[in-house]
Amino acid sequence: MITIPALRNAPFRNRVLLASGTAGYATELDGVMDLDALGGVVSKCVSLLPRHGNPAPRVAEFAGGMMNSVGLANPGLASVKARELPAMLARAGGKFQVLVNVVGFTMEEYAEVIAGLAGLEGIAAFELNLSCPNTAHGGIEFGAEPESVATIVKQCRAATEVPLIAKLSPVLADPASIAAVAVEAGAAGVSLVNTFPGTLSEVDGGPRLGAGRGGVSGPPLLPIGVLAVRQTRQRLPNAVIIGVGGIRSAEDARQYLRAGADLIAIGTAGLAEPRLPPRVARELEQSRG
Repeated sequence: MITIPALRNAPFRNRVLLASGTAGYATELDGVMDLDALGGVVSKCVSLLPRHGNPAPRVAEFAGGMMNSVGLANPGLASVKARELPAMLARAGGKFQVLVNVVGFTMEEYAEVIAGLAGLEGIAAFELNLSCPNTAHGGIEFGAEPESVATIVKQCRAATEVPLIAKLSPVLADPASIAAVAVEAGAAGVSLVNTFPGTLSEVDGGPRLGAGRGGVSGPPLLPIGVLAVRQTRQRLPNAVIIGVGGIRSAEDARQYLRAGADLIAIGTAGLAEPRLPPRVARELEQSRG
């Protein structure tokens, strides 16, 4: 078992998590993946109100990875609190840790969602998706503005004693500086990185995704994420860092761990090959990371 003091010494079976957006609320993967072999699962996002998401198609593969444009679809706070999260926590049963991804479209919504989830026991951390657009200010990502990051984290910190993890975009000029702002405001650490914006077209010139553009994931993110982790670890020696992006093997995971990550999260590769995350966990354990 691995314990991380900043996460209230929550025991992680190993360092491998499933990244948000690729694992639903865990129960969807029963019979598909051995969840009990993992350290934890980061839930699909939770927003204040239900979201139907973007028009189809929502996923497009290309030679180097995948684009997705799901649009943060989720049942909304009321349903998730009443159904999805209780089922996820019951399924975890202490065998793997549950981290809950939270989204907002105003700065206040993040804390409202977290306050609304009060009373649910067993959540190891809230992951704040700061790549969401600030709809009140022209759609600029919250994570791109230090003032917004500080405000959101402080409001969430006041709403809960559960540790906070800020998930940051790879397009930031200096992710370590934004990570420092989040930690100073009360976050236990950061997840690095989220998807990278991109688009592709069909042969007729039309977009391959219903929304026109989406987030690039898979192998292209590996060196970007590793660099962000390395820079952030140098800046924040005591922060919790979750390395995310492009992990397809135990060696990819070790790239993040050598750069300073405490935990790693697998997303796209687990969608393509459900046996891969448990296998990576097993290989890391056999080699002691």
